Amino acid sequence: MTVAAILNSKGRDVYTEPSTRSLSEICASLGGRRIGAIVLCDEPGVIVGIASERDVVRAIAMEGPDSLAQPVSEYMTKEVAVCNETDSVNGVMARMTEGRFRHMPVVEDGKLVGLVSIGDIVKFRIAQVEREADDMRNYIQAV
Repeated sequence: MTVAAILNSKGRDVYTEPSTRSLSEICASLGGRRIGAIVLCDEPGVIVGIASERDVVRAIAMEGPDSLAQPVSEYMTKEVAVCNETDSVNGVMARMTEGRFRHMPVVEDGKLVGLVSIGDIVKFRIAQVEREADDMRNYIQAV
């Protein structure tokens, strides 16, 4: 299965913010939207970074509460790992596990078209395993 199957199920809307927002504004968005990361785009669909809860914690740990007034661009992850819709779910899961990150933007032709989280992937894989088990039970009962 591919990333497209996840996006087709969960949707392709991605909440973004410009990298000029303060870290405090990013925190408010993360908390208010109950999300773990925000893709940062200074132009529509063009990724310049990603800010996660970990980036916020790291900023406060390094520079204290004064960091909250600084632009998120000072603390965002600038080298963003991305995938595309044709990537396999297993491959994306492996990359996320290896890189120890929980959110991966999905791009096509250099433009942001979706976002998958490790939670999305785990939910998808569990549903897939349950379907396979049901199919196997049905096959055995039919024989």
